[in-house]
Amino acid sequence: MKKVFKAEKISDNVWWVGASDWNVRNFHGYLTSRGSTYNAYLIIDKKVTLIDTVKAPFADEMLARISSVIAPEKIDYIISNHAEPDHSSALPAAVAAIRPEKIFTSVAGAKTLTAYYGDLGYTPVKTGDTVDLGKGKCAFVDTKMLHWPDSMVTWYDRDKVLFSQDAFGMHLAGSYLWADMYDWSVLEQEVRKYFANILNLYSEKVIALLDSLPGLGLDIGIIAPDHGPLWRKDHEKIIGLYRDCAEQNPRPKALVAYATMWNATKCCAEAFADGVRSKGVEVELADLNVCDRSDIMTKASLSGIIALGAPTMNNQVFPLMADVLNYLKGLRIKNKLGFAFGSCGWSGEGAKQIAAAFEEMKIEQPCPMKQVKYMPTEADLQEFFNTGAALAEQLLAKIK
Repeated sequence: MKKVFKAEKISDNVWWVGASDWNVRNFHGYLTSRGSTYNAYLIIDKKVTLIDTVKAPFADEMLARISSVIAPEKIDYIISNHAEPDHSSALPAAVAAIRPEKIFTSVAGAKTLTAYYGDLGYTPVKTGDTVDLGKGKCAFVDTKMLHWPDSMVTWYDRDKVLFSQDAFGMHLAGSYLWADMYDWSVLEQEVRKYFANILNLYSEKVIALLDSLPGLGLDIGIIAPDHGPLWRKDHEKIIGLYRDCAEQNPRPKALVAYATMWNATKCCAEAFADGVRSKGVEVELADLNVCDRSDIMTKASLSGIIALGAPTMNNQVFPLMADVLNYLKGLRIKNKLGFAFGSCGWSGEGAKQIAAAFEEMKIEQPCPMKQVKYMPTEADLQEFFNTGAALAEQLLAKIK
């Protein structure tokens, strides 16, 4: 059955021809509670150009949207800003339907796309290169490792549209195409989660790119990312939010995340959290049995204190915590105060391994790790309370 989908016009000569994935809940280990979009764009110029494609299962939807504006075979060029399959796995279907004259991508993108789909005939471009579409031009900026080696962005001067690829995006499927039609709290939550779980380890590169934007001389009218809503105004809000995420400045907040078997570690976590709260610092408790690792990372990115606790099992830190530690290490959180704690019966490796992971991540640990045997005593819980209060005071002094 032929699908009927309509394109949506975003400027005089550019149309949105992407797809909404309302039901996706896992994006390579990242919980996408609000789904996502795979944004693709069609430029109607003398040389008709498709910017990016979509995830393979949505190829027919993209082609149907294109067909509501122009026959796909009339498209001259395809530009692939990013080779990750959520953007490119519909490329073979698009090439089969379109038979484009050229497929433009970065130098690294040509290699990556070839590895995925074979040689479909790529034309590599680099920063400063342009492609004349007849009435307007597309210019390219290499954004290597934001967040793959092949990443680049494309600027269409005629309509002042920055096709920003994964930059300034978020995972959010919704009824609205434009960011200004959503409540800001929803946008901020999803941007912070997106940044924390995808771009955090490249924070320094993000800051460098943001610093370079004024020098590029781009009069940006629309920011058109590959995920989530588009920005036709309030550009300073999304750019400022990205900068804030990248700077990772400590906040007066604590995350106390724990795994527990028989509630011993949970009791310790609650006592520590009470101590933090006694000093006026906001605190959030997170049980790893019910909290996804990507939510833990998001909460960690917003916290000046990260306290992680777990029992020992089979001479190792409890598996739920091992997973979170591995995830946090990869995303390179910084500017935090850490506290490792837990419970054990005899061997006691759990809290020690958390402390060692903090050390590897270069997270300052002003208070030594604490581990209790079997169940905490009243004296133990008082010590956890006192440690929470002391660490909260140190955080407040640090951020003054």
